[in-house]
Amino acid sequence: MAESFVYMTCATAQEAEDIGTVLVERRLAACVNILGPVRSLYWWEGRVERGDEVALIAKTRTELVPELTEAVRAMHGYDVPCVAALSIEGGNPDFLAWIRRETRPGDTGGE
Repeated sequence: MAESFVYMTCATAQEAEDIGTVLVERRLAACVNILGPVRSLYWWEGRVERGDEVALIAKTRTELVPELTEAVRAMHGYDVPCVAALSIEGGNPDFLAWIRRETRPGDTGGE
């Protein structure tokens, strides 16, 4: 099995908390870290924008990334939310096993 970190940003700490809570409750993520605030510089509608955001990192099974992404898109206030998965290439085997134990397999249909 493979595990991933999923990096996301939100406009507010409350939105990050709400999204993180749902991801963990649905067992789409074993854990969500909320980091913030972060200062973001980005292109939007033809110009450089600046804004304060809150970053989130979810730990999940790679097979759950598509479902996690759709859940975030459904809850998120941005037109194009940042949801980017990074494969975990190694690490503490006990930690990686914990991610697998605390998330549901992607093929069960879930809640």
